[in-house]
Amino acid sequence: MKEIENNNLFDHALSCLLLDCPQKKVDATLLLQQNWLGGKLVTSPLLNIKSLPVPGRPDKPELVDPKDVPRRNFSSLKGRLSLVHAIVHIEFNAINLALDAVYRFQNMPEQYYSDWCRVAAEEALHFTLLSDYLKQHGMAYGDLTAHNGLWEMAVKTDFDVLTRMALVPRVLEARGLDVTPGMIKKLQSTGDNQLIAILQKIFDDEICHVKIGSYWYKTLCKERDLEPQITFLELIKKYMQGARFGPFDTEARLQAGFSHDEMQSLLSHF
Repeated sequence: MKEIENNNLFDHALSCLLLDCPQKKVDATLLLQQNWLGGKLVTSPLLNIKSLPVPGRPDKPELVDPKDVPRRNFSSLKGRLSLVHAIVHIEFNAINLALDAVYRFQNMPEQYYSDWCRVAAEEALHFTLLSDYLKQHGMAYGDLTAHNGLWEMAVKTDFDVLTRMALVPRVLEARGLDVTPGMIKKLQSTGDNQLIAILQKIFDDEICHVKIGSYWYKTLCKERDLEPQITFLELIKKYMQGARFGPFDTEARLQAGFSHDEMQSLLSHF
């Protein structure tokens, strides 16, 4: 991480965000978490918060339309490597999203920054597990194409922390809770226990990440005197027209902070 003369958390988070090299970003993000937990950083709001249409990222992977990303067959090693490449790209974006949640919204309680520094560090570890898996099989992050849907939503929600908490953790990241158990089940027949263990670790951590998003979303709704369930549906309709939802993993979503009423509402609307 580029040396920063001050001890401002937001400067450090931005520095991590702007790093292009994945390994440097991982190392800097883990150091950010360590320094925050060690009490070495302070939260002094900055005068100017940058808009980031593109965060720090390597030249590859080439970004394409989601429909142009090839479908994956889990039964072959080639198909599993394609799957892992897609997920490692999601995890790279997730590091940036968590860092941006720290950097961009600078008037939140300290627990908020503890939560999102933790998320950033765990996403960095997920990226490392998947990247190492690719390397063990002669591939690297960037060898295949990918899409940019996660960061596009970050840009759409960069004006308001409540909208960010609603649509990134509770919609985009929660989608991982719906699909990962099915992926693990399909992989059982392949005997690829290493990949199964990695995906199970990511799934377990992501329940906590979505729960953090749920907590802050509902806390912000309470502060603004908004009804969470109605507001959530309104935000989805406003910013995600045409998006596909479901089928849902109701049990995982309940663990991640969704209520039974919310799940019924989602099931009836999507």
